[in-house]
Amino acid sequence: MKNLPTEKISFEPPGDRTKKLWLVTGGCGFIGKNLAARLLEGGEIKVRVLDNLSAGSEKDLFSARPRGDDLELFRGDIRDFMDCYESSSGAGTVIHLAATAGVSQSVQSLFDDMQTNIAGTLNMLEAARVAEVKKFVFASAGALSGGARPPVYEGPAPEPVSPYGASKLAGEGYCRAYARTFGLSAVALRFGNVYGPGCAHKHSVVAGFFRNALNGAPLVISGDGNQTRDFIYMDDIIRAILLAAKTPFAAGVFQVATRRETSINELALAVGRLVEKRTGIKTTLRFGKPQPGDIRRNHSNISMARTMPGFEPLVSLDEGLDKTLEYFLREYGLFRGRKWVV
Repeated sequence: MKNLPTEKISFEPPGDRTKKLWLVTGGCGFIGKNLAARLLEGGEIKVRVLDNLSAGSEKDLFSARPRGDDLELFRGDIRDFMDCYESSSGAGTVIHLAATAGVSQSVQSLFDDMQTNIAGTLNMLEAARVAEVKKFVFASAGALSGGARPPVYEGPAPEPVSPYGASKLAGEGYCRAYARTFGLSAVALRFGNVYGPGCAHKHSVVAGFFRNALNGAPLVISGDGNQTRDFIYMDDIIRAILLAAKTPFAAGVFQVATRRETSINELALAVGRLVEKRTGIKTTLRFGKPQPGDIRRNHSNISMARTMPGFEPLVSLDEGLDKTLEYFLREYGLFRGRKWVV
């Protein structure tokens, strides 16, 4: 970590300085760009995005909102403390989404996962403390619950199976430490499996199934497909983030999901039926080797999340998948006889 300068950096947001400034790390990614667009809807908030453009692009960020004074991109990396500090300056709220996401990536790149998800989160927390940020919301994950018997909840000590789960657990620990030691209001949200419009570039099972189905390729399932997940639609995740940022909780961990358990086989069949109904393309399944570090069963008890007034998952899986397919067809069209790549 680089030493903090002796004089505080002045990094004033452009335009109307009476508007509240929120910093969204990883804001060019799937969740971040959707969150930024939602924050800007009311005209009362300015959004600064900190992103190194490793998983998203400037085009992704500004596609839903024209470039203007209320939205700015700070090109930097959470592994660099000064980038974290400069981008946090002037912000009242930080939504920390930037991460090396996913079990497979963490298994393949252990040290990158650690440097981004652990050191990067510590950089952001320290930057938020020094910059006198009022609220810090950390995007954690259900992966840190490991082999716990579902429905998982916030009480038992987590036992992560994958390096990704371990790195998210470390991030939660630092959030608690900063809340108790330094008084920074830091809340961690353990996301379920998030899907929805804008997910085409994600290395997720929902995005992968839709990509393969529309290309006429088999839906590839790791293992026997009986492993289960709790799939939550983008709009419900964004609502939870906004509620967590606005609640008076000084600290806390919340499972943010739907409480509904869906197997990968059930998901594949649902995607296949939907794609065939909308396009006429019939899908097939192909089973591969189990993924190292994969959790067998995972769905959440969301009783704690419901203590945030207004939180309730509203979008069913069938409705959410239909909206996600509509996004794929609208953005990429239907390509018979040739491949489209995202």
